[in-house]
Amino acid sequence: MVDLVADLGEGFGAYTMGDDEALLELLTSANVACGFHAGDPRIMDATVRGCVDRNVAVGAHPSFPDLAGFGRRAMDLTPEEVRTDVLYQVGALQAFATAYGTRVRHVAPHGRLGNLVAVRPDYARAVVDAVSSLDDSLIVLAQDGELAEAARDRGLRVGIVGIADRAYRDDGTLVPRSESGAVIHDADEIARRTLRMVTEGVVSSVGGKDLPVVCDTVLLHGDTPGAIALAGRIRGELLAAGVRITGLEEVLNGKGH
Repeated sequence: MVDLVADLGEGFGAYTMGDDEALLELLTSANVACGFHAGDPRIMDATVRGCVDRNVAVGAHPSFPDLAGFGRRAMDLTPEEVRTDVLYQVGALQAFATAYGTRVRHVAPHGRLGNLVAVRPDYARAVVDAVSSLDDSLIVLAQDGELAEAARDRGLRVGIVGIADRAYRDDGTLVPRSESGAVIHDADEIARRTLRMVTEGVVSSVGGKDLPVVCDTVLLHGDTPGAIALAGRIRGELLAAGVRITGLEEVLNGKGH
């Protein structure tokens, strides 16, 4: 079993990014931008409504307060600022979820914040503090690293994300977007990597190592040329390989988490 998730609602005002409507037909979960790197009240409202209409689980996608940089720049925030910023963003999305008769199911830090919580214990604890104080039934989406460990230590459920179109270093962390080759564009390679992650539990690093990887959910992207067709292909190949695509909560329950 595996969940399929994508980042949605990442426009702002008159600007849009990606084809959310097409992606929603393929997903079981969504990471919804909460206004700090993208998204605004109208977009958040429409995105949550679209998720409810298609029975897609709503998740929060909080970030650094970096609208101009799309949340991809490092910021010198204190852990207390990270905690309160995450609390603020998840709370905003909860309002829209409640308005549409659903609830936020998971939290997945975005961009540079998502990279740093994997390696900075203070930021990881700050995110966990925010999540656990708000709703301890929330699932934390993360890569293996500090955030996943801190969440488990606090008794929160963790969903490990497999990112098939990003290059992994030999230590299991992602190659930064600032470096050449960080993003993989070859559709055949991305499809192969996804199948291996889900069915074999391994991913090839830039150094040629097969790294063990848990993949509870596959992150699909919709903001690059051909992304929707690729997402559909990945879903189709997973199904053809006998993988059942279902919600994250069922995936974790099936693994005893």
